[in-house]
Amino acid sequence: MASTGPPQSLKRSDTLLTREGDQLIITPLGAGNEVGRSCVYMSYKGKTILFDCGIHPAYSGMAALPYFDEIDPSTIDVLLVTHFDLDHAASLPYFVEKTTFKGPVFMTLATKAIYTLLLSDYVKVSKVSIEDMLYDEQDILRSMDKIEVIDFHQTLEVNDRHLRPAEIPQFSPDICIIESTYGPSVVMASPSGLQSGLSRQLSEIWCSDKKNACVIPGNVVEGTLTKTIINEPKEVTLMNDITASLNMQNCQSVEMYFNSEKRLAEKTPEVGETVSGLLVKKAFTYQIMAPDDLHVFSQLSTENVSQRITFAYTGAFGVLEHRLKQILESVESLPDEESEGPAFRVHERLTVKYESEKHISLHWRSNPISDMVSDSVVALVLNISREIPKVVVKSEEDTKTEENSKKAEKVVHALLVSLLGDVKFGENVKLVISVDGNVGHLDKQSGNVESENEGLKGESSIPVDPKCCEANPSICVLAPSLWFSLYFRLLPD
Repeated sequence: MASTGPPQSLKRSDTLLTREGDQLIITPLGAGNEVGRSCVYMSYKGKTILFDCGIHPAYSGMAALPYFDEIDPSTIDVLLVTHFDLDHAASLPYFVEKTTFKGPVFMTLATKAIYTLLLSDYVKVSKVSIEDMLYDEQDILRSMDKIEVIDFHQTLEVNDRHLRPAEIPQFSPDICIIESTYGPSVVMASPSGLQSGLSRQLSEIWCSDKKNACVIPGNVVEGTLTKTIINEPKEVTLMNDITASLNMQNCQSVEMYFNSEKRLAEKTPEVGETVSGLLVKKAFTYQIMAPDDLHVFSQLSTENVSQRITFAYTGAFGVLEHRLKQILESVESLPDEESEGPAFRVHERLTVKYESEKHISLHWRSNPISDMVSDSVVALVLNISREIPKVVVKSEEDTKTEENSKKAEKVVHALLVSLLGDVKFGENVKLVISVDGNVGHLDKQSGNVESENEGLKGESSIPVDPKCCEANPSICVLAPSLWFSLYFRLLPD
């Protein structure tokens, strides 16, 4: 009953092991690439389970047993029998009575009732010598006392591990071990290269059984799975990066890795700390778990939504960063090589990037807190943009015209002071002129004179040619008659 050779592992090629307890090992001690003596050994997190304990109907004596010498029966925590067929239950009396196994055995009431009848008939009709008999009827009766009955929809706890009821589960199982029987089936599937589609899926399901065959009717292209199979490899790489043997044998182990611990947060909380996580409800059961574990322990999945907003900003990017540092608690500059240009991060949630002289952009992963931070930053940036004084660039011609106007105004003011004495600049482009206690307000543009003295009111003309003064203030010409008229009008009657 020795193993046919060193087991070939079925494992993920780039698996990152975080804990040794995450490793699940499944080893068929029988029914591996054959029909008969079903017996599957499974080890996970320090616990071992044996599924079924049958015989091979084509052999007799010790040769009909599963490969029990590959394991230590005393380390088996529990043995589960799925149903009463001989190839699933007929070696149970031998295993519980003549090995070091001391654990509990579970099966349904119907299986136990038929088990004793079927095995009694098996002993009676077996045409073997007494020396080759695996057990007798007394061994069968004694094994009955060690079998515990489990009902449908019943959950039992064995060594702090739950045995779920035997039914189609409402959750997605991680591992499914099923019995398959012979039956010829021909499926024509495409593509012929087996690189994807239905043909690839069927190939991965059937490739481990040597009784299955693949007929390749067309050309073979390099780099496809078809080309690999033609070279007759011992194993191939599946679409999920698992390396699969093309001919799985008894005592060949399958190794898988699972993250079995539900995390409530990124780190294990200490006593008194606040626990944060997702509260998941299914039926009447509530569970709290870390967001990253949601897809592992439930049928739910999560998605990340990345948001970006670009808007106008014409101020200096450094000024913006400085102003935000004065208002917000956490604003950190980012290296150019990391952000591909000037950028800074706000509260480790939102990134502000310089896009151009007229635009900046905000980037963040959407969640309630980050969305709130982004709204605050947008409001602050828009407010800062309104506070920045606007700079109007004037042409050289406009600048020269403005300078000439100021010079002309100064010349006119100087001439009026020399003629009338008390002349001051008033509001709304008016000159305030005082003559012997009479005050008049002269509009420099229209030439109108306003005064409390009715005799001074009326129209006059400013004796200055504005165009002439703007062009050359030094040649401004006064009209003496007009000035004298103005002078005398301002004199008292």
